[in-house]
Amino acid sequence: MATAVQEATTDKPRKPQIFKYTKPTDAKAGKSIVNLGTSGLIRGAVQVVKKGSGDNNLHLHTGMDGMWMVLKGEVTFYGENDEILGVFGEYEGIVMPHGNSYWFASTGDVDLEILQAVTWAPGIEDKRVDLAEQKFEIGPGKGEYFDARVRG
Repeated sequence: MATAVQEATTDKPRKPQIFKYTKPTDAKAGKSIVNLGTSGLIRGAVQVVKKGSGDNNLHLHTGMDGMWMVLKGEVTFYGENDEILGVFGEYEGIVMPHGNSYWFASTGDVDLEILQAVTWAPGIEDKRVDLAEQKFEIGPGKGEYFDARVRG
């Protein structure tokens, strides 16, 4: 007999993904992204950003909402015209609904380690729209990527 959850699910569910995060010790790029896992509806990652060489550019996502929380270091988030949206230390952060333009920079004395959790708005195609040139050759597909998922 099927449970209510099974009856409500039309697709076969993905298997749970276990992860264990450690900061990459062999990263060379200004920004590294450590994949924690994805369900198809939510994705988790930790971005490691070196001060002065890993800042991103002003951009927005048309259909992706994000939550950012500092694990180590300090980050400054900026909006249009470099308006400061906030300066965040450990265990502080920001929720960025889709359609808002932003960029961020590591502004502390140590490498920034920032947790990123994103989800996609139903019925809206997500596109990243760059509103300024990418910095430091670290845009999408240009950083270093690591995987924290534990393979069983």
